[in-house]
Amino acid sequence: MTDQRVPASGTVHWVGAGLSTGSGLAMLCDSAERVRLWHRTQDRAAGALARLGLTGRAEPRAFTLPALTAELAPGDVVVSMLPAPEHAGLLGACVAQGAHFACSSYVSEAVLEQVPTATEAGLVVLTEAGLDPGIDHLFAHSLVARAREAIGAATPASYHLTSYCGGLPAVPNDFRYRFSWAPAGVLGALRSPARYIEDGVETVAERPWEVTRPHGVGGETFEVYPNRDSVPFIAQYELPPAWTPTTFVRGTLRLEGWLTAWAEVFEELKRGDDDRIGALARELAQRYPTTDADRDRVVLAVSLQVRGAEGLTWSGGYLLDLVGDEEESAMARCVSRPLAVGVRHILDGSLPPGLSRAAGTAARSEEWLDELAREGIPFTRP
Repeated sequence: MTDQRVPASGTVHWVGAGLSTGSGLAMLCDSAERVRLWHRTQDRAAGALARLGLTGRAEPRAFTLPALTAELAPGDVVVSMLPAPEHAGLLGACVAQGAHFACSSYVSEAVLEQVPTATEAGLVVLTEAGLDPGIDHLFAHSLVARAREAIGAATPASYHLTSYCGGLPAVPNDFRYRFSWAPAGVLGALRSPARYIEDGVETVAERPWEVTRPHGVGGETFEVYPNRDSVPFIAQYELPPAWTPTTFVRGTLRLEGWLTAWAEVFEELKRGDDDRIGALARELAQRYPTTDADRDRVVLAVSLQVRGAEGLTWSGGYLLDLVGDEEESAMARCVSRPLAVGVRHILDGSLPPGLSRAAGTAARSEEWLDELAREGIPFTRP
């Protein structure tokens, strides 16, 4: 492994201009020497720049992997806003050309396989640097560090950590949801088992929606359920081995009444007919789209309670609750701005070679949170 990091060139290639591309791109236009926006066609890229008020500040490009690869130079930064299965191909091009890589998605096995080579080449691979995953990691690292200081990492203790995030309609509808990303992805996530810890026991929910429960946030009641595999994040968040988890769950947050409103959807998911579920995804996209007239809402709530020996306790939580406006959706702001903060740290040389999942330490997380507060991501601190 080398500690010699490839110096950033100052050029950023932002690949994809979908619903999560927002003002983070403008932040990079302010800080990078050159920004190129790659989209399906050059005209669409130019249109996206016009929509974002960035005409003349970034160069539009028609994306194909060979076209991007031909323009990559050592030290460039590639920001992937493409679907997660396409990250590995982009990272491969980065490794071949000596460029750094960044995305907001979870790390896939195909990406992990390339990390050793990227690290050896002195390249940064920044992942999980959006909203969820991303800001949720920052919140959790901060809370764990505060609790460690208050309780003591070597002190036996039990803890309860929950992290719930949801993209919601700001004005509730009968369906209690509007699709701000592909319905097929939403339904696919519901079909994936969830692993988490409850009552001190590792638990798997084969149908996550079946363990939906009420959850109070800021005086409002939502519905929450576990998502993906929570257990590996115990180590990622650096919870002390001397502490025992009573509850550890990362999951999804929905409006109250969601479980009832989606009853027919869940019946289709139980049947497991892939063709019918694909057709249902298309039907739902037409019936409940997010339109230009709609305003979305993002709610992210992370809380930690620790009980140590002799009644010593500590508790704290972060809350992000943001409604979109005419200029930008809440989701685009909350995904693109943290990602831009991370890319700025690649540009200034403060991220080391190798894999980073957002800010991987408590100290770095506090720095990122301070930056996000200055960059218009409001949240309440513990």
